[in-house]
Amino acid sequence: MNETTGNAPDSSGAVVHPPIAWVLAVGGGLVLDRLYPLPFVPEMVPDALVGGLVFLAGLALLVWAAMTFGRAGTDIPVNRPTSTIVDPYRFTRNPIYTGMFLGLIGFSIAFDSLWLLILLVPFYLVIRYGVVAREEAYLERKFGDVYRAYKTRVRRWL
Repeated sequence: MNETTGNAPDSSGAVVHPPIAWVLAVGGGLVLDRLYPLPFVPEMVPDALVGGLVFLAGLALLVWAAMTFGRAGTDIPVNRPTSTIVDPYRFTRNPIYTGMFLGLIGFSIAFDSLWLLILLVPFYLVIRYGVVAREEAYLERKFGDVYRAYKTRVRRWL
């Protein structure tokens, strides 16, 4: 069911490796917070506990998705070929990125840093337009109707 990709490279051509973008968002947020703290969590909220739980939920989602990719025998890195459409997901086509978003939200709560939450916006835009849009175009070229049918069944995000 693999359609020819013509002369196109057998990868998504993402503008950045998502873990690098995530580390830059976290690092940038922590630096900005150090220079100019912007707390936002109400004092009555146990920020470390709530943020830790949100972070762990994101990490669990990411690990589950990565294991699912591994069991399917396909690569996760955006610069490598995708060998199959991994289709156990009912809620999102992008559970790894959703896990990364939750992780960043969890850090922003745990560190009580509005900067981390603010940097979620550019992180999302980079992932959405520089990674996911390119992945979707690549998967449509490579898998054609199989991928288009998958897109109709499963939302991009939640």
